[in-house]
Amino acid sequence: MRLMIIGSLRGQLSTATRIAMDRGAKVLHAETLDEAMKALRTGRGADLLMVEVTIDIADLVMRLDHERICVPIVACGIQNDARAAVDAIRAGAKEYIPLPPDPELIAAVLAAVAQDGHALIYRDEAMANVIKLAEQIAPSDASVLITGESGTGKEVLARHVHQRSNRADRPFISINCAAIPEALLESELFGHEKGAFTGAVARRIGKFEEADGGTLLLDEISEMDVRLQAKLLRAIQERIIDRVGGNRPVPVNIRILATSNRNLAETVREGSFREDLYYRLNVVNLKIPALRDRPGDVLALADHFAGRYAEANGLPHRPLSDDARRQLAMSRWPGNVRELENTIHRAVLLSTGDDIGAEALRMPDGSRLDAMIGGHEDRVATQAALTAEAVTRSLVGRTVAEVERDLILDTLDHCLGNRTHAANILGISIRTLRNKLHLYTDEGFSVPSPGETRVAAR
Repeated sequence: MRLMIIGSLRGQLSTATRIAMDRGAKVLHAETLDEAMKALRTGRGADLLMVEVTIDIADLVMRLDHERICVPIVACGIQNDARAAVDAIRAGAKEYIPLPPDPELIAAVLAAVAQDGHALIYRDEAMANVIKLAEQIAPSDASVLITGESGTGKEVLARHVHQRSNRADRPFISINCAAIPEALLESELFGHEKGAFTGAVARRIGKFEEADGGTLLLDEISEMDVRLQAKLLRAIQERIIDRVGGNRPVPVNIRILATSNRNLAETVREGSFREDLYYRLNVVNLKIPALRDRPGDVLALADHFAGRYAEANGLPHRPLSDDARRQLAMSRWPGNVRELENTIHRAVLLSTGDDIGAEALRMPDGSRLDAMIGGHEDRVATQAALTAEAVTRSLVGRTVAEVERDLILDTLDHCLGNRTHAANILGISIRTLRNKLHLYTDEGFSVPSPGETRVAAR
């Protein structure tokens, strides 16, 4: 955990610094916003900003947005700064900590930030196999390509690999290649020198340098422009980067993880992704199955999200009702874990009873989850299940000989009386089939002739 404390507040923040360091955080201090932004630009990144409440937090949020620096903010101040606390939350702070600081409160905030959205919950064997492989290769420095549909938890798995690696105490830096305009992505990755382009008012350290010694996650790597891929390949191969506008190579020591929700091998064949970069990244491939292919995880994740969002919203923890659990298990979850998480978050807020009922499971447009389960694929699956159940019930109370007779005659009907085709479908010899048919004729049952069905034969 890298904590940056901004402000002074009559020495109270020094106490907070000591508490945070005792909890294992690496702490950097900045007196002003200008000092803080300079430190962030020069690669001394932070996982959390703890900011004195009297500082202009709205201005800080605007500066961070302008420079595309994403880091949560916690405001802190003396206990009677109620109005300032409210303003800080409205400006974008995630939390307010009263001072003098309470050690347990600071520890809880640090833990919440460290774990926020990164819990690895799984029960299904399909996912367990992926985790086993991830933990096996985590201690190495090999590049890893993590693939899977959008919303399956690729970044969560990437963080897990980092936490199990030999670089766990060093930075984990993530950049979404699809979310940053093409013209800015090179600068975000490799940094730039002052004056390198319009708006470059100061040197800015890129993600490669910020991750030095640790792990760099290139999220949605398939969306990177092919021209930038060449520079990325050189950086990965030689562990050297060039800042935009710079004239001096900068060595870096990082491990590369990359994610994609597309088939990169296919993009290579299409010519939109470099083959040499693909092989450089794909030393190990961790393929996360879709949530519909790991049904054992659905309820475990649902229980986890129900507890998390009850606590986050100050609500009592309520279990999922049996009906709700059945509907969750039946859904196809095209949006995967992300969709499930949002559905449970809504259910926690909408539920009014002692448990979370099926009526609280709603989609973003307000429709109930059980209505969505009625889609074409699910209707077919449901109908198949009902048909199978009906067939099973129809067999109860009947002898094996009766069931066999109906199966043979129904198959013969299906084949329009063709004995050879029927025997092949049934998996018996033509001689056996003919013997059975002679028996059924002697017992008075209608047996179709070639080219007929039993209805036509009557």
